Amino acid sequence: MAPSPIIDSHAHLQFDDFTADLEAVLGRAQDAGVTVIVNVGTDLASSRSAVGLADRYPQLYATVGLHPHEAATFTDELVTALAELARHPKVVAIGETGLDYYYQHASREAQMTAFRAQLELARAVDRPVVVHSREAKEETLRLLAEAAPGRRGVLHCFTGDLDMAQRAIGMGFYISLSGIVTFKNAGPLRDVAKALPLESLLIETDCPYLTPTPYRGARNEPAFVVRVIDQLTELTSAASSDAVRAATRRNTVSLFGLDER
Repeated sequence: MAPSPIIDSHAHLQFDDFTADLEAVLGRAQDAGVTVIVNVGTDLASSRSAVGLADRYPQLYATVGLHPHEAATFTDELVTALAELARHPKVVAIGETGLDYYYQHASREAQMTAFRAQLELARAVDRPVVVHSREAKEETLRLLAEAAPGRRGVLHCFTGDLDMAQRAIGMGFYISLSGIVTFKNAGPLRDVAKALPLESLLIETDCPYLTPTPYRGARNEPAFVVRVIDQLTELTSAASSDAVRAATRRNTVSLFGLDER
């Protein structure tokens, strides 16, 4: 029996890093068993590009949103434009949005304003949210609880602690693991991943960033998500590689309402 197909739940193939060889990247993804890729918007331009790629390629979907790094550019007009994009049938979520208090490329106040507005947009257009949270545990969880009760979504590229993961899961959110889980210094994150049920997990590359071991130093791409599966299989001794593939695929389809491919 062929192994279960894979979904990369968070990529940025619309970025310039992939302009020269996108077709080859998609071919390698297909060869690795990755049959669906969700391209995630980080500002209005990249959101439009993600939607454009979703129109061109049947295996691609899109999300639309404003990354917290870009929160200083937030306007009401931006929300209107994102709402228009969200009408596209292949737009499956709002985001990535959230809070990043590690880099703080925008003020905390600007980030919270943009995050709240996108949570409200997700409610208005009935889409889940893709959440970026770094060094902002309590504020992220508080805004999710206050502004989006019952709203489903995913904490992408998760690097928080077990308490944060469990509280988010309790609010109906998934936890998405990236190539970070393969890094040598990621022991605490592996402990968190080991403690979480497969029913709550997604997998992603966040490409072109966060290339997993043993490909460190190279540009990340969807084919490399197999290394995240390998790591989760090692951590989840009761599950086979195919069980990890099937569970994370099932979870992603459920969250985003994807067509099976």
